[in-house]
Amino acid sequence: MFYRKSGHRDMADIHVYTARKLNDMAVSMEKLAKSLDEGNTAGRSLTREDGLAAMQMAGAMVCGDCSRCNLYSDSEKEDSYYLYYLLRAFEQKGTVDYDDMPRLFRETCKRQKDYVGQLNRNLGRATMNLTWKNRFLESRDTVITQFRELAVILEEFARQMEHAVDVTEEKEQAVRKAFWRRHMVIDKMLILEYDGSRREAFVTVRTSNGRCVMSKDAAEYLGDAMGNSQWTVARDSKAVINRQFATIRFVEEGAYRVMWGVARAAKSGEQVSGDSYTFCQNGPGQAVMSLSDGMGSGEAAADESRQVIELAEELLSAGYTPRAALKLVNTVLLLAGEEQHPATVDLCCIDLYTGVLEIMKMGAVATYIVNESGVEFLEASQTPAGVFSQAEPVLMSRKLWEDNQVIMVSDGILEALPGEDKEQVMKEYLEDITWKNPQETADQILEFAMSFSRENRDDMTVLTAGIWKSARRD
Repeated sequence: MFYRKSGHRDMADIHVYTARKLNDMAVSMEKLAKSLDEGNTAGRSLTREDGLAAMQMAGAMVCGDCSRCNLYSDSEKEDSYYLYYLLRAFEQKGTVDYDDMPRLFRETCKRQKDYVGQLNRNLGRATMNLTWKNRFLESRDTVITQFRELAVILEEFARQMEHAVDVTEEKEQAVRKAFWRRHMVIDKMLILEYDGSRREAFVTVRTSNGRCVMSKDAAEYLGDAMGNSQWTVARDSKAVINRQFATIRFVEEGAYRVMWGVARAAKSGEQVSGDSYTFCQNGPGQAVMSLSDGMGSGEAAADESRQVIELAEELLSAGYTPRAALKLVNTVLLLAGEEQHPATVDLCCIDLYTGVLEIMKMGAVATYIVNESGVEFLEASQTPAGVFSQAEPVLMSRKLWEDNQVIMVSDGILEALPGEDKEQVMKEYLEDITWKNPQETADQILEFAMSFSRENRDDMTVLTAGIWKSARRD
């Protein structure tokens, strides 16, 4: 009585159709990015044409019919070294002095002050135009990067959907029985398996007794029917199942779980720490731990680092890869205003299905990994975010196993330690301590760093994460 035709084949066909449409969209995004990128030659300095235009305008405004020095006509020659020298002198000092002008000009020109003043104004305008042009091109680069990253996201999603294995028939009867016993009727169902390990279920269901059932409880019933596995409700699904049919998406949880810990202290004399951090779980498959140290300390540094952390978290939640997310964060900081607001970025992403850790760094200090063979620290000398438009995040990857721990620290922690090789000092300390839960470990590390000075010379933050195998229900 509980069984009826599921229609899962229709849902599977729609899945394949959707995958193909997504792949078409990915190809279109990549073509659009390529068309925008063609001819993208942003000038980063004044050109020969800019210099000649500035000299021609100065001559028209000041010289009139005078041709004593022939400054402009000499500079028009292809092998003119002086024009190159003039532009570089202006870029370095922001002005052209009398000493930068040719000897013939200094000896024969009767309106030297007027000419040099007009030349500086013209070069200043050219520099301003160049700044706006480069800012526009940087904005275009950001759009191109987003198009390309969206193409990658769509292409990967389409690949997963096309290669997903439909395992509905194997589990359908057991799932229908489990839901029927809890007074829920299933109309349609689709269970897909990705890469031979991760599973996802789409269940169109309603209650049969007029009452409501929490979707998270339905996830437990599904897990029982699927062989004592652990499932959760996708964030884009309804939280409550009622008398109206609705499709709920359930996702199988990863093989690993993560516990967090944090300990922090502000710089002495400051009420607020300039470090910002976050722990989040993007669905059941990815855990993210990030730390950003804003320039300086106090409220201003806290605002800068918080902006970096929140933006990176939003991009990762949207499906961006860690590298693409940090590149976009860097570009946003560059385009935010005239002033530079550099901030270090330290990002750890843990795949809870495989236990693979990806570490992305921009200007951040070493990250420590505690495993069965000891303590390893990973470091990368890199410019902070918001300084250079072409800054590239440094990517490092490691496989984590059960009982491994990851420790991230801000530079205030390392700077407080004695000796020249502070990373090695921290490594030796971590090798000697008794390991506890992540929170106690974070407190212990902060206490160790603070023990070397009466005052905190910088903001201090310690983030810890421990990884364990997920427990299965009996």
